[in-house]
Amino acid sequence: MSTKVSSDAHGEPVQAAEAQPSAPVKMSRESVTIIATLLVATFVVILNETIMNVALQRLMVDLGVDAPTVQWLSTGFMLTMAVVIPTTGFILQSLSTRAVFMLAMGLFAGGTALAAVAPGFEVLLLARIIQAGGTAIMLPLLMTTILTLVPLAKRGAVMGNVSIAISVAPAMGPTVSGLILEHFTWRFMFVFVLPVALAALAIGAKYLTNIGETEKTKLDYFSVLLTVPAFGGLVYGLSQIGGGHGGQSGPSPVAIGALVIGVASLAVFVLRQLRLQKAEAPLLDLRAFNFRMFTVSVLLMVVAMMALFGGVILLPLYLQEIRGLGSLETGLALLPGGLAMGLLGPFIGRLFDKVGPLPLTVTGSVLMVLALWQFSMLDAGTAVWWIVSLHVVLSFGLALLFTPAFTTGLNPLPPHLYSHGSAIMSTTQQVAGAAGTALLVSIFAVVSASSGIVAGMSAAFLTATVVALAAVVLSAMMRKTEGAGPAHGGH
Repeated sequence: MSTKVSSDAHGEPVQAAEAQPSAPVKMSRESVTIIATLLVATFVVILNETIMNVALQRLMVDLGVDAPTVQWLSTGFMLTMAVVIPTTGFILQSLSTRAVFMLAMGLFAGGTALAAVAPGFEVLLLARIIQAGGTAIMLPLLMTTILTLVPLAKRGAVMGNVSIAISVAPAMGPTVSGLILEHFTWRFMFVFVLPVALAALAIGAKYLTNIGETEKTKLDYFSVLLTVPAFGGLVYGLSQIGGGHGGQSGPSPVAIGALVIGVASLAVFVLRQLRLQKAEAPLLDLRAFNFRMFTVSVLLMVVAMMALFGGVILLPLYLQEIRGLGSLETGLALLPGGLAMGLLGPFIGRLFDKVGPLPLTVTGSVLMVLALWQFSMLDAGTAVWWIVSLHVVLSFGLALLFTPAFTTGLNPLPPHLYSHGSAIMSTTQQVAGAAGTALLVSIFAVVSASSGIVAGMSAAFLTATVVALAAVVLSAMMRKTEGAGPAHGGH
């Protein structure tokens, strides 16, 4: 085929549009094998993303670090993904499907092996960063392959299964790590994941075939370099505000300096992308923001991710430090909420097609605010069943937000902006999650130092509640959007 790979129907450079017109209604056995392999690999890397949360308290003791330091195992992971995700379009365009898969799973397996033998915090953080590099490449590879191989008529069903895997994996993370920590050291969290990662790597090496064609493209290295101080500076600054040394006397000069560098670098990054648009070579094409519903959806997901990741870090700390629950009980307490979010995904997707985004997002944002507000009122005697119930309500609210926001945001984009819109959403989600985690853990640490752990937890959840109020306003602005072309079929 001579179709130019860089102008495919999905806006994904490597995955050629030529595969689409001739795609049969019934998927080939080879296509099913490829998608199943990628799905298992993606499940494993996403499970790994949340497996650390229950272990943070154990790691603080074993590695001799404080709460703001240990949370960098999660923050660093998300920041790495935020830096790598914008480059995945270039990676998918320049390398074959097999090569991209081997790179992603190779990085992930290598990082997992290093984490299992890490002698201290610094090496463990490095290992998590290597893992994150593989995770960041894996997610766009799965989505791009599905868009290329799955016929339009079956795409909704396949995406429904993907949404279950992507939502249930993070829900299982705390439970799996809780089970492991009950009987073994924290190292076994990585020892447990490593054989599965190596098996996925071996299966992929044997069965994965190349999709589409590769093309010589240019990567703007300056843009890639700018993502590090831009996103890293912002999150580091947030994590250091009032935390540690300058807690009682306001933000430290280091924190202010990091925030200034972050904001300045982000401004330069945006200006660079706007200039590169004229040459049709931006790392992230910001013209997606010309579409109002895309902008509203991105802002809504940013607020939701800040609330979600802050809560995901704080709740295990509360259950373990205030309620005295063990790792296993903590994991089991968080499981129902995560499973509810995953299993409701396909149902909410079908409901969205019927009623549009507005009723779902408004309901979801109100539930999120109410749940976080109730979390801010927890004390040392709150019943565990009530905490579990609140977590289910929070998860239900987030499920009502994510699917409509993602679909409504990407629907109006023309095909050539599809991959950029997806990359912008993924990047901002990761940065917002990292910023939310850093901000709320800092508040928790500062207030705990002066007024006790319960007061610290209450202050952090109250902050999350205030942030979540913005989601209610944004949800009310959501409107149904029509697809811009065949790439958005089914919505």
